[in-house]
Amino acid sequence: MLSFAYPALLFLLLLIPAFLGLFCWARYSRRKNLRKFGRPESLAPLMPDVSPYKPALKLSIRLFALACIIIALARPWGGLRDEKTEKEGIEVVIAVDASNSMLASADGSDKGGDRMRLAKMMLEKLINRLDNDRVGLIMYAGEAYTLIPVTNDYVSAKTFLNSIDPTQITNQGTNISQALNMAVNSFSEDKNIGKAIILITDAEELEDSNSVMESAAMAAKNGIQLDVIGVGQPIPAKIPFNGSWLVDPESGQPVETALNEDLAAEIASAGKGIYVNASNRDALNELEKQLDTVKKTALEANLYAVHEELFPIFAWIALVLLCVDIFILDRRILWLDRFTFFKKEDKK
Repeated sequence: MLSFAYPALLFLLLLIPAFLGLFCWARYSRRKNLRKFGRPESLAPLMPDVSPYKPALKLSIRLFALACIIIALARPWGGLRDEKTEKEGIEVVIAVDASNSMLASADGSDKGGDRMRLAKMMLEKLINRLDNDRVGLIMYAGEAYTLIPVTNDYVSAKTFLNSIDPTQITNQGTNISQALNMAVNSFSEDKNIGKAIILITDAEELEDSNSVMESAAMAAKNGIQLDVIGVGQPIPAKIPFNGSWLVDPESGQPVETALNEDLAAEIASAGKGIYVNASNRDALNELEKQLDTVKKTALEANLYAVHEELFPIFAWIALVLLCVDIFILDRRILWLDRFTFFKKEDKK
């Protein structure tokens, strides 16, 4: 059954009878004006190159071509056919440090934006660049928590990402080992799917650095790439707390925190990935290139019912008619006068 994607455009077909009416009126006016100079039969020999049939023929071709163009623009559809599409991608689990140190300045100054804000901005841009990949989200401090399992719902992933607030975490610390183990267990069981872990951390005050290295190496052994994003600067920075600074209860001095880039790079190396600093301009591009090295596989196959597109047929017909119109000249074809198709030959 024939249907149209833009049926309203079919009203343009009303132009065809309008053009036909204008043509008939023009031909009538022409004959009327010729009669002012004499009988048309007497004037015909004075215009040997004028064809009485070519104008009507060319108009018919042009109007037919116009009709085909209008129908093509209305996008005619035929029947339905099934079409299968497959989406290729990888699975990515993001582990975000939510300890108090993430509230410190990202550039090391007392008035700079905090590390958590920088991490969220970078991760949100990264999620926006994910095409058909699946993403999961883990938050960790003294303990690790799964915020959202591996999914292709990017909107929910960004919502949970923006909800992370270190001030709401009571069990402080930097338990990266538990976060990595939880991330490894968050992936699907299909070994053919490429997997990667993105670890956001300042790599400071680790619960057990040896355990972290073992967890990173175990992830790499299971074919999971571990990339590390460092936030902050190697210079010490104070941690804002309740309008002032977070104070060490034993010394009474403000707590200072600094990014441990060497340790963060070691974790990435153990996990067969790369380390980037979130403050670097090219950090996101480098991370995206690294994720592209992970083998992409078909994650999802969808079956769609789509319409058969018929507009190319009408477009080709219109093109052929316009080409034919170009080669049909307005003047009379003299050699056809030898043939008498529609009149009787005079007998002497």
